[in-house]
Amino acid sequence: MPKEYRTIQEVAGPLMIVRDVENVTYNELGEIELANGEVRRCRVLEVDGSNAVVQLFESSTGINLSDSKVRFSGRQMELGVSSDMLGRVFDGLGRPIDGGPEIIPEKRLDVNGAPMNPAARAFPSEFIQTGVSAIDGLNTLVRGQKLPIFSGSGLPHAELAAQIARQAKVRGKDESFAVVFAAMGITFEESNFFVESFRETGALDRTVMFSNLANDPAVERIATPKMALTAAEYLAFEKGMHVLVILTDITNYADALREVSAARKEVPGRRGYPGYLYTDLATMYERAGRQKGKDGSITMIPILSMPEDDKTHPIPDLTGYITEGQIMLSRDLYRRGIQPPVDVLPSLSRLKDKGTGEGKTRKDHANTMNQLFAAYSRGKDAKELMTILGEAALTDIDLLYAKFADEFEKRYVNQGYECNRSIEETLDLGWELLRILPRNELKRISDALLDEYYDKK
Repeated sequence: MPKEYRTIQEVAGPLMIVRDVENVTYNELGEIELANGEVRRCRVLEVDGSNAVVQLFESSTGINLSDSKVRFSGRQMELGVSSDMLGRVFDGLGRPIDGGPEIIPEKRLDVNGAPMNPAARAFPSEFIQTGVSAIDGLNTLVRGQKLPIFSGSGLPHAELAAQIARQAKVRGKDESFAVVFAAMGITFEESNFFVESFRETGALDRTVMFSNLANDPAVERIATPKMALTAAEYLAFEKGMHVLVILTDITNYADALREVSAARKEVPGRRGYPGYLYTDLATMYERAGRQKGKDGSITMIPILSMPEDDKTHPIPDLTGYITEGQIMLSRDLYRRGIQPPVDVLPSLSRLKDKGTGEGKTRKDHANTMNQLFAAYSRGKDAKELMTILGEAALTDIDLLYAKFADEFEKRYVNQGYECNRSIEETLDLGWELLRILPRNELKRISDALLDEYYDKK
C-alpha cells in the first residue's frame, strides 16, 4: 500500500508542494484524495531534499491543504497499448472519449520513450503519396521524415492536415499503414471536424486519435504528443506498421510549456519560453524515423501556427533547425481562394531527392520539379514587374511566364481539400503547364525526357 502524505504545504496554479516525502522520484505519478473522496491525478516535477513539487493534471480548486492526502504510485506515466487502439479517439492522457470500451493493453509503455540510437537509424528513402500536388510533386514527403507545416492563425491548416491524414499512403506495396493524430489545445468544433472527417471517409479505422481541447489543463497538453508518439512507436516498431504522425498545433503545446515553466518560476528565454524549448521539441521530433532491422517507420508532420506570421518566432525557428524542411502556407494565396494555400517557393523538403525517380515515383520527376520551381519563380517576378510598370513593359516571353504562374496556382496548387491526385496525375499536370512555355525555355529538362513527354500531346 503506497504511503499517504498529509503534508501539502502550498498550491500555486497547477503546482503543489508536498513536504517530508521519502523515495519519491522525478516524473513519478501520484494522486490526491480530497476530503470528499474525489481523486485527482498529479506528477512529480522536482524533488528538493524531502520536498516534492507536484504538477496537477486537473484543476486545483477545492483542494484543502489540511484535509487532502497525497499518494505516490512508484511508476512513471505510462500508456496501455494494443492494436485495438486503431479506430479509437482518446483524450490527451490516453483515456477513451468515443463512448467505446476501455482498451485492454497488450503492454504498458513509458510515454517518454527511449531515445533511438543514431547508429540504428535507417536513412529515409521511400516516397509517401499524400495526394496533394504541391507536396508530392514539389516537396516530396519520404517515409521516416519530419516535415512540418508552417501556418498562421486563421489559415486552413486543419483542412490540409485532415486531407493528408485521409489520403496518405505508401504506393505499390500492400503494407499496413496507420495514422496517429494528436490535436493539442484545439476547440471542440475543430475536434469534431477531424473525427467526422475521418469517420465519413473510413480513414478512422486506421487512425488513432488523441484530442486535447483548449479548456483542458495545460499539463495534459504537454503529455498529449508523448502519448501519441508512444502509440506510434508501438504500432511501428512492434507491429511493423508504417505510421504517419500528425501533431497540431505545436504552438499550443509550446504555450502550455511556457505556462508551466512560469508557474515554476523558471528563468524565461526568448519571448518568455523556457530555455529548454529546443531540447523539448527535439526530444519529441526525434522520435520519428526508421530503424534498421525493423519493418515499420514513423513519419511526422508537426503543424504550427506562427504567431503574427513571423517565421523567426522561437517555435518555427527551432522547429526548422530540427526537422527536414517545411511546408509554408501563404495568406496571400488564401485570400485569393487558392486551396490549399501552399506557397511552394519558400517551402522545402530536404529529403525530396531521396524519394523521387524511377522505381519510386517516375523518371521525369526530379527534372520537372526543378523546371516548375524555376518557371514559377520567374513568372512571379514577371507579375510583380507587370504590377509596377504595366503589361506593355513585358516581353512576349515574360507574358508567357506570367500566364504560367497564374495557371500553376489555379490548376496545380489549387486542387481543393477533396481531390486526391496520384503522383502520375500530378506529374502529367506539370507537363501540361510546362507546354505553355516554348520548348527551348525548358533548360532544366533533358532532351530525352522532352522528346518523350513534352511532345506527347
